[in-house]
Formats: sequence, C-alpha cells, structure tokens
Amino acid sequence: MTAPLSTGRVLVVGASMAGLRAAEQLRAAGWTGAITLVGDEPHMPYNRPPLSKEVLAGTAPFESLAFRPRPAVADAVWLLGRRAVTARLPERTVVLDDGTALSYDGLVVATGMRPRRLTCPGPLPGRHTVRTLDDARGLREALTRPGARVVVVGAGFIGCEVAATAVALGVREVTVVDPLTLPMTGPLGPLLGRALLRRHEARGVRFALGTGVAGFTGEDRVTGVELSDGRVLAADVVVESVGSAANTEWLDGNGLDLTDGVRTDALLRAGGRPEVVAVGDVARFPNARYDGVPRRVEHWSIPGDTAKQAARTLVAHLHGTGEEPAPFAPLPTFWSDQHDFRLQSFGAPSYGADDVRVLDGTPDGDGDLVVGYHRDGLLVGVVALGGPGAASAAARHRPALLARAAVTA
Repeated sequence: MTAPLSTGRVLVVGASMAGLRAAEQLRAAGWTGAITLVGDEPHMPYNRPPLSKEVLAGTAPFESLAFRPRPAVADAVWLLGRRAVTARLPERTVVLDDGTALSYDGLVVATGMRPRRLTCPGPLPGRHTVRTLDDARGLREALTRPGARVVVVGAGFIGCEVAATAVALGVREVTVVDPLTLPMTGPLGPLLGRALLRRHEARGVRFALGTGVAGFTGEDRVTGVELSDGRVLAADVVVESVGSAANTEWLDGNGLDLTDGVRTDALLRAGGRPEVVAVGDVARFPNARYDGVPRRVEHWSIPGDTAKQAARTLVAHLHGTGEEPAPFAPLPTFWSDQHDFRLQSFGAPSYGADDVRVLDGTPDGDGDLVVGYHRDGLLVGVVALGGPGAASAAARHRPALLARAAVTA
C-alpha cells in the first residue's frame, strides 16, 4: 500500500454548485492537499433555480443566491472568470484561456451545461436564454418594458417557469411554442402534461404546440417568430429554452466518451482514469438503483449527490487505500414552481415507466394531484402537482422508492 498523498493538488474545473460541493466533499473525505477551482463566470457559486423565477420577478437579489462555502474550503484557490480550453490527461495538465497551465494529481470535471440556441434565420437581438445570473438580469429588463410580447420557445421546466413568471409580471402576451403536443410530456408523460396545460392556460399563458420555429422576423432586432406551420407570432422578447449542451470541448482528444456529457463508470470515474471524476449535470453515469444505462441528470440534488460519491472515489485513489466506495445509486429529486403551484418529484419517472397511475387527486380541475410511475410492477417515481399537501403526499412514497433493490450497473 502506498503512503497517503496529502500534499498534492486536486483541480476542480467548474466553479458553480457542483464544483463547490466537490471541493467541500473532498475535505469531508479526508483530502488535506491543495484544491484549486476554475470557473468561467466572475461570480462565486450561486443557486440557479431562482433565475427563472425569483430573479426574473425581482424578488431575489444576488446576495440571496450565493452559496456560503463551508469553512473546510476556506483555503481553496478560486480562479474565476477563467476558462479551461485544453486538457492533456496523460500529462495531468489543464490549460486555461490565458495560457496558464495547471498541473494536478486529481481532476474533477464540473463544467456543467450551456443553453442550446436555435439556428433559424433572423436577428439575434431580443433573443434570450436563462442559465446565468447575467442572463436573468438581461431578461428581466426586457420583460419589464411596457407592452412587451413574449414568445417562449420550449415547454420544458425552464420554459414553463419563465412563462409563469412573465404572466405574474403583467406581460401583455405570453405564448409558449413547442413541437410536442403537451408541455413537459418528455419527462412527465401525457397525464401530467395535460394537467399542466390546463393550469397554465387558466392563468393566461397561450400555447402553440405541435409546431416548431422556422425563423425570426425583424431588421435590427426580433419583431416576430415564424412557426413551421406558417403562423407568425408578434414578439418583442424571445426566450429560447430548447435544451442544453455539455461543456466538454476542453476535454476533446483524450479518449473520453463525450457523446452527451462525460461518460463515467458507477464510481464516477471518467474513461477508466482513476484520477479523473465527473460531477453535476455534465456527468453521464449509470444509476445502480435502476439499471446500467448511463444518463445525465439535470436535477438540483445531483451536484451534491455526485460530489459526495466522486470525492470518495478520488480520495480513495489518491490515498492509495485500495478500497472502492459502493456503486452510485442516488434517488433523483426535483421541484418546479410555476404560478401558484409546484411540481415535486421523487425517483425517476422518465426511466422507462410502463405504467402511470393517479395515486391521489384527480387529473381534471385545479386540485392537488399525485401520480405514480411504475416499471416492471415496481414504483420508480412519484410526481405531485399542486400545493404543500400534494408535495407531502408524494414524500410519503419516498421510503418505497429508496427501498427499491439496486441492480448491478
């Protein structure tokens, strides 16, 4: 057994929530060496879910979003406003955009995602995404202009949250466009999709579903959205919420599987390299609680869950203990606040459920609704729609979800 390595350096590339949690968990796992974090934003890590809600609504200043790092990482070095451009994994070196080369003994990939953009013809000014604090600040300014007409492209979580916030701000017209026939039908299925459509429409959101975007009208800035079915929607503000792309280009050329994020094993090691782990929504990992299919998970709980696992894996390697943690088996959770109701999910409703049932409430109307997702006769996910009572009802199923027998990944 080799002597523990306690004077080396762990480099964390990505300085948002996942990077911060990774640094904290490295200390919790016994790492006493140096930790350096690199992040392309100028801000210290902050909470992203409020960007499409409270920040847009003007009720949450930045100070309320910033995470307070634990005292254990007070000695960590933060290189903010800097971007990794090249990794040379065989040499254990990462090169930044200013030419600085950083060596490491252990590498944590935490570079996350960026919003996809539409490639349709038309002007760019007036088109927004919501991923960073600066994105949200710019969009809020646009939404609060008198008489604004807003088109949100994409009826997923962010799109529906932005639409709900825009209505609450008193925006004159809010229309959501999506090629699918129901909002959020991908992760939640048609039963909840229909319930969400009714509730959004009842609160003033318009929908153009089953159609895509062909282009944008306007000279210097957007004045309208041309749909693939021939309609044109007047728009002063367009919000593009059409998915995410993984920030992995800096890892090209190292033999990693970067098809959709960073492919890892069940211990979050990348490419068979014990000194490289991935955390957060850039990690594509198998979940031993369900099956061996590698997936990325863009839920708020995943940065913390992956950070704990990856830190244990990396520190065990750096300390040379020869002991490996158990395979990763998190219980995914998420929530989404829209208008005056909340979506609360436990488990994995989108992991191939073959039987979707109403567990409580009714799909019609505006009352609380709890839906169960089953696979091969076993409960794999529960989603609640409504108020606090619905969320509490969903939480009662959490023990059953946790008790689901894990499979070998």
